[in-house]
Amino acid sequence: MPLPFAAVSILDRAQSRSGSSEAQTLEHVLGRAEQAERLGYRRFWVAEHHGVPGIAGSAPAVLAAAVAARTTTIRVGTGGIMLPNHQPLVVAEQAATLAALSEGRFDLGLGRSLGFTQAVRAALRTGHEDARRFDRDLADLLAFLDGSAPVTARPQDRGTTPVFVLATGRGLAAAARAGLAVVVGGPVLLQDPDGALERYRADFRPSRWWERPYVVASLNVAVAATAADARHLLMPEARALAASRTKGSFPPLEAETGLPLTKREADLVEASLASSIHGTALEVERGLADLQHRTGADELLVSGGAHDLEAQRRSDEALAMLMGRPPAGRQPE
Repeated sequence: MPLPFAAVSILDRAQSRSGSSEAQTLEHVLGRAEQAERLGYRRFWVAEHHGVPGIAGSAPAVLAAAVAARTTTIRVGTGGIMLPNHQPLVVAEQAATLAALSEGRFDLGLGRSLGFTQAVRAALRTGHEDARRFDRDLADLLAFLDGSAPVTARPQDRGTTPVFVLATGRGLAAAARAGLAVVVGGPVLLQDPDGALERYRADFRPSRWWERPYVVASLNVAVAATAADARHLLMPEARALAASRTKGSFPPLEAETGLPLTKREADLVEASLASSIHGTALEVERGLADLQHRTGADELLVSGGAHDLEAQRRSDEALAMLMGRPPAGRQPE
């Protein structure tokens, strides 16, 4: 049976890999987007990170334009543009331009996160007060897009570009009021102890962008021949995340070295792996079916990156087979 989601998509954060240049990293993103299109994925999104040694994706509007130029049918988007870092009019203009150039294939995903470090926040000239005005900036951006503001973004979009909010509890409430889709991960997706998703659905106000609530579940997914192989695929990112929490820097992905971890690092690695769905095709199929049953998510957005590009390619192919869309020349087993 195909996976119980209306669509399955990919978010690639352009994570750097040891032994590769950052230019090669960006080229790998474009190659993965071309493959995702061939495999039948619905969307391919890129993200915004500034001054992070292990991530080359700092300009999502530019990278999304490159993805759109290399593809023809898959939807292309940002997951997301961090609105506190930008003037809403500029984001609206970028979105409208990307939508026009891609013949309407562009999705605008927006977040409210600030820079990774104080130095990055200073360089961006942002602070916590910028994140607190997210609701107002979001309303301004939507008005620029739909033509209801004193200034209309050019080229004119007229509210046709789908808008998503990368949401925590507060972001879910803002998205519900504005009538926007949400992308959720972490505690909201895995546990949702406060019923945030149900409140989003209950409080949703239909808009010109979305007639009904729409939930995208975002998490790391890895499919391999064995559970151990799938764990191995996710381990480099899990170790990098642990390093960011303990050493303050997210490094390029390294091939698994077997070097010992501290107790704190080992706990963080296991927590990262526990928040993902990985294993054989059957194990992943069961895990994703359970996730959809618990959350009612409409769409799956596969995040996470691997050091082993060939293993990543095979994982993307295997997930496409679970979607009921085998790669050309192959049939589901």
